Amino acid sequence: MRQSRIRLGASQWPGARTAEPMRRRVNTLTIFRNHPVFSKLPRASIEQLGTYLTKRKVQRGTAIFRKGDAGSELIAILSGSVKISAPGADGREAVLNLIREGEIFGEIALLDGRPRTADAVAMSDCELMVIERREFTALLREHPELAFKVIEILCARLRQTSEQVEDLMFLDLPTRLAKAVSRLVDEAGGAWPRKISITQRELSQLIGMSRESTNKQLRSWAQAGWIRLERGSIVVLRPDALARGV
Repeated sequence: MRQSRIRLGASQWPGARTAEPMRRRVNTLTIFRNHPVFSKLPRASIEQLGTYLTKRKVQRGTAIFRKGDAGSELIAILSGSVKISAPGADGREAVLNLIREGEIFGEIALLDGRPRTADAVAMSDCELMVIERREFTALLREHPELAFKVIEILCARLRQTSEQVEDLMFLDLPTRLAKAVSRLVDEAGGAWPRKISITQRELSQLIGMSRESTNKQLRSWAQAGWIRLERGSIVVLRPDALARGV
């Protein structure tokens, strides 16, 4: 595998802070040994992969890439969360996925070499790990088991997208909203009550409804004691009640 550096500089990501190479091998090994995609790689491969990576910090609201951009990198989230969305001609957007710590994104354009299929925007301050396409595809050729893991991720996201389409077609607003909040709170994990960091606008985009309708339903649940609304987040107090709503 030929060593090279990521050519995308911090100045090319609005809001990006200074890019820094991953100099500490111990940190690199820890990251990859705990990562669901890379954890099965041999130690030597993880050490080699670490030489091709950079870490970048981006501020909340930063556009990491836009639909139509060249798909030349795979990105993993070390901390924070990223919104994947498709922009509409009328200025609205459909939220396709929320990517969180420990997950990767940008894999579709990375694998087929075609332009990005959606926007990726930081929902919070994020620390990202970036690897170029030519380095990652070389790694896939050397380790076919890694390719199968990426395929698993693609399949899981395709299933989720298919389920979202079905929900839009067949479920009413309260059921769609309850299902979305329940899924997000399950992904968040931790002790109860659990908080999910998402604005009401982002949540409405995720379920394909207006912000006003979403806000009305959330306030109804807040009055019933199922949830608590906070600035930029929702605290789930009664997951059992939401589950019955689903």
